[in-house]
Formats: sequence, structure tokens, C-alpha cells
Amino acid sequence: MTSTGGWLPTREIELVAGTPAGGGQDRPARALISILEQQRLVGQPLRLNNIPGKGGGNGWDYLRQHAGNPHILAINSPTIITNKQLGVADFDHAALTPLANLYTEYIAFVVRADSPIRSGADFMARLGADTAGCRIALATAIGNINHMALARVTAHAGGDVKALQINVFDSALYAVADVIEHRAEVAAITAVSAVKAISAGQVRAFAVSAPQRLPRLYAEVPTWTELGVDCVIGTWRGVIGTAGLTAPQIAYWDGALRAATATAEWNAALAEKYWANTYLDGTELRAFLDRERGVMGTLLRGLGLLP
Repeated sequence: MTSTGGWLPTREIELVAGTPAGGGQDRPARALISILEQQRLVGQPLRLNNIPGKGGGNGWDYLRQHAGNPHILAINSPTIITNKQLGVADFDHAALTPLANLYTEYIAFVVRADSPIRSGADFMARLGADTAGCRIALATAIGNINHMALARVTAHAGGDVKALQINVFDSALYAVADVIEHRAEVAAITAVSAVKAISAGQVRAFAVSAPQRLPRLYAEVPTWTELGVDCVIGTWRGVIGTAGLTAPQIAYWDGALRAATATAEWNAALAEKYWANTYLDGTELRAFLDRERGVMGTLLRGLGLLP
């Protein structure tokens, strides 16, 4: 059990994931709870609470209703910034207490196994000739990182980013199913979300937004950079607390999260799920999020999405 700064939790810890079971926020929540329990880093029971909707926004709305409560945490992701910029929410990370960034996961572009789109070049040719004619599935919100990656590729192809036809889902697993079921041609989703369908031969990946090739199932899949496209962009996931946490409470969670992410079990989970270790503590994270606010605003403006 971690004890830092004189504060210890006194009751059950609730970890909120703003996606359904199996979704992008659910996976890190389950991995983190497992390690905190296995390593006995928190001397209280932990409970996962899935509150999907609004690209994770319903989860953060719930967090905001419990200001000053150190026993409720949530998984954090880029839509906490873009939801406010898009008018979906009236607050962003500054209204809560960022505690740690855990990792970054990159975007895979996948099609059905029998799709005529065989490569990134094929996809760009399609986007350039008829942007609106190629329906794309993604999760978890318009204007999120997946959408931004798609926009960069579309712009490079000479397509109209504002003409993109997109099906949006609360979980990337649903976006993959949308492709398999012939409702969308391409899915732009986190790499781990396509693993099951790739392994089953239902879909194949033709590009990733990572800075270098991903291992194993993606070892033969080129990066957009290799294909001549400036598209290195990923979805970071972290942990955020309620507003008004005290210094000892923040110090406690800093210690617990730092210890959890230093374990061999956590690093094995990173490798298994194609997650890149981009750990930041709360102080570093707040500065990072403030910078991201400006970067994302610029990208959303290019998409024509800002109110």
C-alpha cells in the first residue's frame, strides 16, 4: 500500500471509464485496477464504473459532480480538451485534477479483407477523387485524434476534409464491426482495437499513424510517414481526479500510479496492447495538456469544426 504525504484512502476507489466494456478508456482502467490490486498499492477495494457517451464526456461530467472527492478517478483522453472546444462540454482538464499520463496509442487504418483498397496509396487516391464517397468509421467522437489523423491524410491526398462522411461510435470495437458489416469502407481506430478482427482474417491494416512500425500483427504495415504523409499522431490515456484535491491526496495518487506503471506487469500490458510508454506525472501532464489545447484547436479549425 502506498502512503505519501499523510493521506490514505478510507473507502472504495471508483475508477470511471467513459467508454463501454472493451472500449478505449475501459482497457486502461481494467489494466490499472488489476495491477493496483495485484501489487496491493491501494489499501481499499477498487471498482470500475463505465459511463459511456460524448467521447468520454459523460464520465468527466460525473467526475465534476464529485469535487473534492479523492476516492473517484477517471481515465483521461484527448476529448476532454476537444469536447469543450467543440461546444460539447463547458469545461476541460483545467476544471479537474490531472494526475498522470499513462501511455499513447496510435491509429490503425483498416479495411475488410476483400476490400479493393489495398494500400495507403489506394486510400489516398479514393479520398482525392471522391472524399464524400468513402465512408469512414471511428470512435469515440467527431474531432478526436482519429478524426484528426484522418484529416491529415485527406488533406495530403487533396481531398476535402469537410466532406468526410463519418460513422461515430462509443467504442472502436463497434467501428471495426461497422467495416466488417459493410456499412463503412475504412475504420480509423486505435491499433489494439483491430487485433481480434485482424487475427480472424476479417480486416487488414494498410497504414498506422505511429512514428515507427508497430510490432507483431502490424510489423508489415507501413507508417504514414513511410508513405510520405505527415501524420504522426496518437491518443494519450491518463488518469484525472476531481477538482479541489489537496496536495497530500495528489501526492498519494502520484505515488500509487507511478508505482503501478513501474511494474513488469504494466510494461507487459503496454507491449501486448501496442501502447507506447509516455508516462507523465501530474505537474508535467498539466503543462502538456495546456499545450495540447492549442495544437488541437488549430487542427479542429482546419476541419471546420470550431463553433
